[in-house]
Amino acid sequence: MNCVETFGSPLPTAVQAGACFAIVAPAGPARLDAGKAQGWFERRGYQCRLYPGVNQAQGYLAGSDQQRLQDLHDAFADPSIDAILCMRGGYGSMRLLDGLDFDLIRRNPKPLVGYSDITALHTAINRHAGLVTFHGGMLNADLLGAKLEPTVSSLLEQLGGQLGAGARIGHPAAYPLTSVLPGVASGRLMGGNLSMLGATQGSLAEIDTQGCILFIEDVNEPLYRIDRLLTQLRLAGKLEGLKGVLAGDFAGVTVAAMTPLLQDIFAPLGVPVLAGWRSGHCDPNVCLPLGAQVTLNADRQELVLQQDLFKA
Repeated sequence: MNCVETFGSPLPTAVQAGACFAIVAPAGPARLDAGKAQGWFERRGYQCRLYPGVNQAQGYLAGSDQQRLQDLHDAFADPSIDAILCMRGGYGSMRLLDGLDFDLIRRNPKPLVGYSDITALHTAINRHAGLVTFHGGMLNADLLGAKLEPTVSSLLEQLGGQLGAGARIGHPAAYPLTSVLPGVASGRLMGGNLSMLGATQGSLAEIDTQGCILFIEDVNEPLYRIDRLLTQLRLAGKLEGLKGVLAGDFAGVTVAAMTPLLQDIFAPLGVPVLAGWRSGHCDPNVCLPLGAQVTLNADRQELVLQQDLFKA
């Protein structure tokens, strides 16, 4: 295991027609209709390969820690795999952190897609392998669940390399955004599930927020617990050096209810805050490239990529 923070790792190859997606289950178990999954990919011109842990269950885990970790390593190491898609979240990703082979991951760059509990893998791989990963729809919860657009199109466009430096990351006009605090800022887009960002403090997946645009989302957390989690990050020094904040969906807590809290926490930092972004435990679920350089413009309510995500 290599725990050295590394950036500038080789870019992966964009996902093309005929590409093969590895389906892994780093966290919780789920019943998966293999035929339905295969058909979903084939209709879009791709292939998929289910790894052993997908079909296993040990209580609230999709197989043993050893199996789930091996699946992840095997998917990265296999040259015939073009992208890695997590089956679902739940719980269990944190249990893999101290076994992750960051050297192997860095030598075999390919997009990893997931959200929720997968946040632990995103932050660890962003920090220690230097790869951009994708906070996007998972197989069971989103893709086979037929969520609204642009859940699928935003994922496939980004993985397909259709968005490069200067491209605006699309957000559905049907879901208005709120400029909580004005301004424009650039930095690496980091973050994910707020509860996981709190839980991984002091671990290999502790988020590095210096100079970043912080993305946060959550589910089943009332406002006072969101306050507690943000205060935890503040007291841990994780809000110092932030450039901006992108607040995603908080599943049941409205933007109007969130706004006073976001102002209270972030106004003293003088950073722009844009809220209501449809990413996370919501429908639709817009894909975001974590670890990528972006510009957040709260005044124009937009997020713009400042780098290419894949090899030319």
